[in-house]
Amino acid sequence: MAPQELAEATRDAMWKDDRASRGLGMEVLEVGPGRATLAMAVREDMLNGHDICHGGFVTTLADSAFAYACNAYNEITVAAGFDVNLVAAARRGDRLTARAQESAKTGRTGTYDVAVTNQRGETIALFRGRSFTMKGKPLVEGLPIGKKT
Repeated sequence: MAPQELAEATRDAMWKDDRASRGLGMEVLEVGPGRATLAMAVREDMLNGHDICHGGFVTTLADSAFAYACNAYNEITVAAGFDVNLVAAARRGDRLTARAQESAKTGRTGTYDVAVTNQRGETIALFRGRSFTMKGKPLVEGLPIGKKT
């Protein structure tokens, strides 16, 4: 199985049970080995008392993109931690896009950078996630495990 096909299969398996991302109206736009792009529209119920998108929703979008990127090799991988910098406000009606890219992956750990932008290409947040892989535990039984490190 080609790495891209494996990434797509893991995306499909995760999406089926990803109630949080689906419930927030996210879409998986693209996935590949060590990368993923998700999008979400800022809704009325995502606004805080300042009438801007609550930072937790922006962070959740970035975290979801991170999850799809680091699970693309078909080994169960979870977040070990992350840092997020909220750079600008997102507003009602904005369409946010989170692009996650693997920066490093060795052994059981990985580092992924995620940029969240709005529909004008303005940076809203910068997120760096640290992952932990459960070696040898496939996300989708019967499919090969991808990248070996």
